[in-house]
Amino acid sequence: MNKIESDTDKLLVDIAEYVLDHKIDSEDAVKTAAHVLMDTLGCGFLALRYPACTKHLGPIVPGTIVPNGSRVPGTQFELDPVHAAFNIGTIVRWLDYNDTWLAAEWGHPSDNLGGILAVADYVSRKNIANGEDPLKMEDVLLALVKAHEIQGILALENSLNRQGLDHVLFVKVATTAVVTGMLGGTKEEIINAVSNAWIDNSSLRTYRHFPNAGSRKSWAAGDATSRGVRLALMAVNGEMGYKTALSAPGWGFEDVLFNGNKLILGQSFGSYVMENILFKISYPAEFHAQTAAECAVQLHHQLLYRIDEIDEIVITTHESAIRIIDKTGPLFNPADRDHCLQYITAIGLLFGNVTADHYEEETANDPRIDQLRAKMKVNEDERYTADYLDAEKRSIANAVQVFFYDGTSTEKVIREYPLGHRFRREEGIPKLLSKFKTNLETRFPEKQADQIYALCQDLPELKNTSVHNFMSKLVI
Repeated sequence: MNKIESDTDKLLVDIAEYVLDHKIDSEDAVKTAAHVLMDTLGCGFLALRYPACTKHLGPIVPGTIVPNGSRVPGTQFELDPVHAAFNIGTIVRWLDYNDTWLAAEWGHPSDNLGGILAVADYVSRKNIANGEDPLKMEDVLLALVKAHEIQGILALENSLNRQGLDHVLFVKVATTAVVTGMLGGTKEEIINAVSNAWIDNSSLRTYRHFPNAGSRKSWAAGDATSRGVRLALMAVNGEMGYKTALSAPGWGFEDVLFNGNKLILGQSFGSYVMENILFKISYPAEFHAQTAAECAVQLHHQLLYRIDEIDEIVITTHESAIRIIDKTGPLFNPADRDHCLQYITAIGLLFGNVTADHYEEETANDPRIDQLRAKMKVNEDERYTADYLDAEKRSIANAVQVFFYDGTSTEKVIREYPLGHRFRREEGIPKLLSKFKTNLETRFPEKQADQIYALCQDLPELKNTSVHNFMSKLVI
């Protein structure tokens, strides 16, 4: 380490060295990254059905033309890479249906695809215009592995939510680091860019919680990944960085925003996060409630004709679920409802499924939902909490049991690992592919959907496809 680096916060150096020097040699990680790519794009295509999402899309100034711009999948927009990253990041997060990482901090590492895909398309089209080679989709997959790793390893030991800060700060840091590398940034330029990402601060979590839960949670990651692209472009254009952005006494991130605590890397960067990522396969709902939804759906048929006979519903869960999505009282919008453990459980019990449409007003006005919510009791099981934090398990356990006025009850249905967990990959991946195909068909004509699906399924062919050609296939 030279003198300049010795004066620089070690975490900044570690991130830059990982981006530039670490070789991803895990076939499992790259294969999983291809599944992440499919699933994340599919979530974006599905979100394009919702006007509340699509009102955010397109150029900031209508009619703006960007030569060799970045395409927004599922649309005809070609935008500058910063705003394209916002567009892509917004659609993939809108329905709360893309992948998840749960630790001391949680989040959705595939949010970084917004910045990665926008920059990859921009660089590829610029290279083609200059007679140079484009990036390949393999570069996108490797960038996804590294962005997942940076965000996820930061999340292992560093809880932003306990400081009232939102997890999208880690999206901004991860995107900034990886796309600076994609833009050809040096180690110093990556350090400069990432230092600015930390200095940017983080948005507050208030838009995820009562009484302010709202739709910003659906575009916050798009905002974060686009900011990462902006800071990366500035850094490769020569903008300075700040060597002790984290540790400066009194003025650094750790003292000002992290209550004086040091940021900790629980383990070195590799490919652990991608290999262990959690997919939301079955239900568009906050991940701490995924297994509760599975339990509720299993109980649905036993309750078809007994809804009025229910005395009490007991949900047994883990501490993080209680802290984040245990909600009583009025729920004011879809963003509020898809982050409510009781609402999600009630939907599963009543309808035998949970879909994005169930969060809209038409379903929310069904009086039976609040009647069931009023009968729910939420308890913590300390073993569930311990297993949630266990690096070898990473469970997300919930149990649901329904009691009737006549003294009888259903069995206690327990799910410790959701369908998208690594322990259930063999069961989950076929359903993930089916989810992707279904989401493609919501946006593209049959022939185009089939072509996209076939390419994404063929990993060697996908890896060798140039980014600009891949993105052209996603234009509607």
